[in-house]
Amino acid sequence: MGLDMMLRTCTIQVNLDYSSEADMVQKFRVGLALQPLATALFANSPFTEGKPNGYLSYRSHIWSDTDPHRTGMLPFVFEDGFGYERWVDYMLDVPMYFVFREGRYIDAAGLSFRDFLDGKLSVLPGEKPTQSDWWDHLSTAFPEVRLKSFLEMRGADGGPWNRICALPAFWVGLLYDQGALDAAWDLVKGWSMEDREALRSSVPRLALDAPLPGGGRLHDIAKEVLAIARSGLAARARLNTGGDNETGFLEPLEEIVASGKVPAQRLLDSYNGEWAGDITRVYEHSF
Repeated sequence: MGLDMMLRTCTIQVNLDYSSEADMVQKFRVGLALQPLATALFANSPFTEGKPNGYLSYRSHIWSDTDPHRTGMLPFVFEDGFGYERWVDYMLDVPMYFVFREGRYIDAAGLSFRDFLDGKLSVLPGEKPTQSDWWDHLSTAFPEVRLKSFLEMRGADGGPWNRICALPAFWVGLLYDQGALDAAWDLVKGWSMEDREALRSSVPRLALDAPLPGGGRLHDIAKEVLAIARSGLAARARLNTGGDNETGFLEPLEEIVASGKVPAQRLLDSYNGEWAGDITRVYEHSF
């Protein structure tokens, strides 16, 4: 899956700040729990080699079938006591990929950063890591949300210009206003880890039709989540020169929820309809 995850998948990611350890924890939990909704709303990868692949977000499926040591929904984030120290412990247990020295990559696949800290890395005996080695290692984990000096939201497929600003608007609206963040957490805090894993597993194929914990479909909460994001952006009151706030960036997502069809489903409708199976027609259209 290494080739697929790096060369055949395209995402747009959003990096978000946090103001304290407690703020990071709440944002991390909400971001992880609702990442499948972002995956569903932006699902846009239904083709492989010019043919339907059976998924609405094939990119998300690829990541669900990649090294489980460094991907996924991170159950420990939802455990009592989660914070910076627990994240460091997780990263110390993620197997290494490489060490960068004097312009070249030294293969350290499968080795332990804990050993590196003790000067016991077999490929660099006696050497201890630099700060840049740690930053490099942090970049080799690929969970649905990744913690650095900011939080990376990693769930969305790439797409056209009119949806690029929708993604930061979605997450900023949910996470940058405390009232919105609390409301979003109230919506998902009752989900079990099994619920979150099941939703993550079903979204690549089903998108908004994925079963929701407690019954119904993911689509059933999408409108409410977007309303929370809209309220958060309105509360931020960041205005452009025309006096408009940021809520307009959510409109493409609100149209998706109103129609019930994610971008990949619209592509498939065209492929099976007016395009008559000719995938090259995709270049004539913008979705």
